[in-house]
Amino acid sequence: MHLAYPAVLSALLFCTGLYGVLARRNAILVLMSVELMLNAVNLNLVAFDVWLSKTAEETLHSGQALTLFTIAIAAAEIGIGLAIVLAVHRNRGTADIDKLRDTAERHDPDGTDHDALTAEQSGEAQKAEATA
Repeated sequence: MHLAYPAVLSALLFCTGLYGVLARRNAILVLMSVELMLNAVNLNLVAFDVWLSKTAEETLHSGQALTLFTIAIAAAEIGIGLAIVLAVHRNRGTADIDKLRDTAERHDPDGTDHDALTAEQSGEAQKAEATA
């Protein structure tokens, strides 16, 4: 088998995952896209390991061993990521990344910004005190 086939498939998987990370707004779909990108890297590691073992008579199979470590790290990453998404969803009620801003910002669904309103109200109160 040629090295080009798994390399092209890996590039397609990685580009699909990259599009998912950049275009999606749901945190769970972003995590799934990151996993897709990691699987593309794993496919490249195994493909190049097989290709190098045919030419260099390497018995260590370091690409396959590194792939196992990558799978273990990806499993830990998805576990921690899902725990964070669930905790944020319980507190905020949404997993939409665009709606998850700094914790100090408070927005209503109708678009009013409470922090800006309190700043305007405090400015008006200072003007009223100055004139009194």
